[in-house]
Amino acid sequence: MQSPTEIGLGDQLLNAAIIIVAGLVLWLVVRFVINRMVRRVRSGSDLFKKPHFKWAQPVLRTLDHKRRVQRTETIGALLRSVSGLTIAIIAIMMALQALGVDIGPILASVGIVGIAIGFGAREIIRDAFLGFFITLEDQYGIGDTIEVGDTVGVVQSVGLRITRLIDENGAIWYIRNGDIMKVGNRSQGDYVAPVAADDPTGEKS
Repeated sequence: MQSPTEIGLGDQLLNAAIIIVAGLVLWLVVRFVINRMVRRVRSGSDLFKKPHFKWAQPVLRTLDHKRRVQRTETIGALLRSVSGLTIAIIAIMMALQALGVDIGPILASVGIVGIAIGFGAREIIRDAFLGFFITLEDQYGIGDTIEVGDTVGVVQSVGLRITRLIDENGAIWYIRNGDIMKVGNRSQGDYVAPVAADDPTGEKS
């Protein structure tokens, strides 16, 4: 016959296992939903054209296939990462609590470590957040001609950290999203190239 202590430990292990399994199932469900939404947007689904999705229409306006694919993949990857990390942290904390572990000191330690990591990786975090909003707001995308500082080029890819563009000379530029304070998009609106000034010989260049 088992002692009360052994029975209690068995119950705790069972509860912790159930929490971990439930967290895994939840993660699979969330991942399935995100992947399905990404596939529908990539294929040009009319899901977000319904009246109750009006708030999303400016973001999901008609785009060429390549540009739409990259935008949806970028947003989908971020949603998967954030949701997966959130579910994992909550499930682990709940499992430890079910095992009788005092999670108060752990939460305090995690908070301190998180602050330290935040300071150390603040540039990366800043790049990722700005990259997300650049993508979400459709400030520019694949195929657009943009001006970033004194660099003018055609956008080849837009990631969470890096924007890659190629200039008229064929040089490929990798620009951190966190370094983009101001960007001009020549492909949006009615951009008109400036008239070239006369050269010393009196001929137009």
